Amino acid sequence: MASLKESLAGPGYVILNAVRAMNIIVFLDIIAAHVVMLIKIDLLTSFFFFEAVVHAIAIGISIFLLVSELPFFRAYFDRHWPSLGENSGFLSLAGAMLILGIGALGDLNKPATSQEKLGLTFWRIIISAGILAIVVSVLNVAANFAFADRDVGISARHVRVYGAVAPQKVASRTGSQRSFQLSYKREETLPSYNSPSPVRRISTASLSRFPVKFSPPRNAASTMPMPSHVDYAPSSKYSRDSSGVTIPDLAHHPALQESSRI
Repeated sequence: MASLKESLAGPGYVILNAVRAMNIIVFLDIIAAHVVMLIKIDLLTSFFFFEAVVHAIAIGISIFLLVSELPFFRAYFDRHWPSLGENSGFLSLAGAMLILGIGALGDLNKPATSQEKLGLTFWRIIISAGILAIVVSVLNVAANFAFADRDVGISARHVRVYGAVAPQKVASRTGSQRSFQLSYKREETLPSYNSPSPVRRISTASLSRFPVKFSPPRNAASTMPMPSHVDYAPSSKYSRDSSGVTIPDLAHHPALQESSRI
């Protein structure tokens, strides 16, 4: 079965692009039909505004689906509208087309859209839009199941874009995505040594609660070495050593005062 679908990938490129042209024609026909009904709307009551809004919404949806069939803005549809993106099939497109076609045919069941009121030309535009939408939506569903291969992840849109090389394109893209995901997970699992370790900060207010008291030993005077070249006379406020550096008077040192009290 897989080999059969691979052999259909080449002809599928031509068939699916022909179906794409038909899709564009159908949406243009639906837009023209709703424009005609919007112009020929019957102003019987004040609720005609809501009927006009319905036709405007149908025109907007048809334009949006028509743009999705063009080879433009593919990244936008792949990211924000994946059901219309390259990795999906034609089921969403076919469902929307079927609803628009049935709605166009249902609008003919009104006096304002009768053949006598619209004229044969405008009436044919509306009925052709409904019939074409229903038929082409069925073709899209059939093409979606005929050319897609879910075993290898190939959608009908892949075949429409790449043709016979669709399996190789999808395989290379899937392999690159898997390698990127594996490298990303590996980077997440590796430990990080750049994060700084939390440092506990101690405020000065907390330190002020526990004042540190220094009590020198009682025999500090006997154990403290006294340099012989320093003059400790109380009359000299400052003294200098041989290098000219000012040395403070050690007579007022707390250790000496403690020893004199003893």
